[in-house]
Amino acid sequence: MLTPLNPPPPAWPDARVWIVGASTGIGAETAKLLLARGARVALSARSADKLADVAGDAVAAGRAIVEPLDFTDARAIAAAWSRLVSTWGNVDLVLIVAGTHEEIRAWELTDAKARALFETNLHGVIGTVAAVVPTLLAQQRGAIGIVASVAGYSGLPKALIYGASKAALINFTETLYLDLHPRGLGVFLINPGFVRTPLTARNEFRMPHLIDADQAAREIVAGLERGDFEIHFPKAFSRQLKLLRLVPYRWYFALIRRSTGL
Repeated sequence: MLTPLNPPPPAWPDARVWIVGASTGIGAETAKLLLARGARVALSARSADKLADVAGDAVAAGRAIVEPLDFTDARAIAAAWSRLVSTWGNVDLVLIVAGTHEEIRAWELTDAKARALFETNLHGVIGTVAAVVPTLLAQQRGAIGIVASVAGYSGLPKALIYGASKAALINFTETLYLDLHPRGLGVFLINPGFVRTPLTARNEFRMPHLIDADQAAREIVAGLERGDFEIHFPKAFSRQLKLLRLVPYRWYFALIRRSTGL
């Protein structure tokens, strides 16, 4: 019962990692940290210029590959994955960090807004997983890490669709683990709280236990090294939300309204 739920990745100087969503925020800081630890890292997102800035001199040194793409484009994901496998032979870890956020209250809800959030936060992730799993199974090694959010634990104001997309992603990742762990692959569920990024800069409310993206990256890398299934942080916040899931709804709704004022 005390053994890690996942096999830890190889020593970072021996590891090949693809990070989807590496141009800013958590993805960018995780890429920088892994490059500093000696890993070979492929970086993907829409902006080639931002990816090049994150990779820095590692591209010229042969330790970083820049693969710009829109990860909601299944063909672009498949083509980039094919190029990485051809270049590296094997891939040890795929980290899917990409996602988006929009505050939506019930009276602001439209089908178009909902579909746009789900396309990025859920369907893009599922499409990426579908592209990489056959290769990981064939090489009989490797892992997938998926960034969801503590907002997926339970309903929160202003997160009508964002929270729903992350709840679906948590369920998807849990089930992915049940399927892939017996076949020797690792699956990591990464649930951040509030992290200072370009996305959270849009928020107009107080964000409790807000941390910087470089701290989030350190939490992720430490969790990967431990072989955790769920990597959640900051603990002072994520544990509070986990406890709230256990109380009766009457108490839950009252506590959320009192703490948020919404």
